[in-house]
Amino acid sequence: MAQLIVRNLSEDLVKALKQQAAKRNRSAEQEHREILKAALHAPRRRSLADVLASMPDVGQDADFSREQQDHRG
Repeated sequence: MAQLIVRNLSEDLVKALKQQAAKRNRSAEQEHREILKAALHAPRRRSLADVLASMPDVGQDADFSREQQDHRG
């Protein structure tokens, strides 16, 4: 198994890691492994441009227009 050393972590970050690990009954090292695994193996999010480009072209722009209402008294 490979090893990874992470240096220059703030005390607050280490404290948060240890607290999260304790809540899950894990060691800080195991919690660190799980966080890395989740971050690196998570499905990649599509960019907003990709999502918008995949939307079907329906309707006219006017179908989506909104009339401005003046609520000043």
